[in-house]
Amino acid sequence: MDHPAYTLSFLTAVGGTMGYIRKGSVPSLAAGLLFGGIYGYAGYLLHENRDGGLEMALGTSAILLTTGIIRGLPSRFTKPVPIVLTLLGGLGSVYYYNKYREFY
Repeated sequence: MDHPAYTLSFLTAVGGTMGYIRKGSVPSLAAGLLFGGIYGYAGYLLHENRDGGLEMALGTSAILLTTGIIRGLPSRFTKPVPIVLTLLGGLGSVYYYNKYREFY
């Protein structure tokens, strides 16, 4: 259950860094590293079987999904960044919601 969190951590951190390198977007870098860090910490908590990791990963995925939808609606999802945000957030949300239901 920790591997998806680590994967999402890597993807969001790399995505934010790419946004900074390509467009000079400091908000992209900050958000990518913030989300990457939160996913990484959630993965660590899940790996160590500590409390809060599942909820943290689910919450982060839900925020990522919401952000992708909000950014994608004005452009009708024609730009790649909102599509990727929505896809990653949606996949993470579905996975961690199902795991949450399985355990609780």
